[in-house]
Amino acid sequence: MKSKKILTFQDISCYGQCSITVALPVLSAWGIETAILPSAILSTHTAGFKDFVVHDLSDEIPHILAHWEREHIQYDALYAGYLGELRHFEQAKEIKRKLLSEGAPFVLDPVMGDAGKLYPAFDQAYVEGMKGLVKEADYLLPNLTEACLLTGLPYQEAYDEAYIHKVIDGLRFLGAKTIVLTGVSYRKGMTGVAYFDEKGYRYFEHERIDRSYHGTGDIYSSTFLGALLSGKDGFEASKLAASFVVEAIKNTVGDESHPYGVKFEPLLVDFIQGARK
Repeated sequence: MKSKKILTFQDISCYGQCSITVALPVLSAWGIETAILPSAILSTHTAGFKDFVVHDLSDEIPHILAHWEREHIQYDALYAGYLGELRHFEQAKEIKRKLLSEGAPFVLDPVMGDAGKLYPAFDQAYVEGMKGLVKEADYLLPNLTEACLLTGLPYQEAYDEAYIHKVIDGLRFLGAKTIVLTGVSYRKGMTGVAYFDEKGYRYFEHERIDRSYHGTGDIYSSTFLGALLSGKDGFEASKLAASFVVEAIKNTVGDESHPYGVKFEPLLVDFIQGARK
């Protein structure tokens, strides 16, 4: 039986438990061979650290892709996370055209912002570029802030189901196929995921822990893809990813020496063994 081989295209934050340093252990624990394409290398992630070092790798990426093409390397999925530069959007499209096997899914986490705000490194041109990538993706995994940035709808902290349906309709208008909208909360103490695919709209809720940690979106997306490629349907994969993020946050709360990310590693093997049953 041929094993799965995926490519993740995002940055390497050398310290801080996010991006590729999350994707590699999570996807490997699912038993999936994972190749990497770093969009940039950072000494740390950008939340809570000062004077971090950044080296953009955009100029090297065309040479890497050309080498893979000469070697006839093909991937069974593409997972794009934090990219950072406008030209990365076209590079992701090139990967889809030239390096994905037939039927391989493209999972896009459109990392751009949170809590109603665009991250400082980005501007409206970046948002517009991301819109062009949305229609290429088979699975779109935004948080509510990113969904509002993409659709142009006003971000609201209080909303009802009709508002979420409007946001999802806006993403569908951009060409999104399966939508996994995270951080959707209709009642205090709970949050959840609004899911849309060819079967229509579905929603599930889970416990909300009132702490914010960097990298939880990366853990969610990586777990989602691992479950998806291991045979779970998208809706079940979205539930499994949410449950793992919750457990990882619980495992970190109370450790004041660990504010920069979540301690997911000790839980990973047991979680995936349980998910496979």
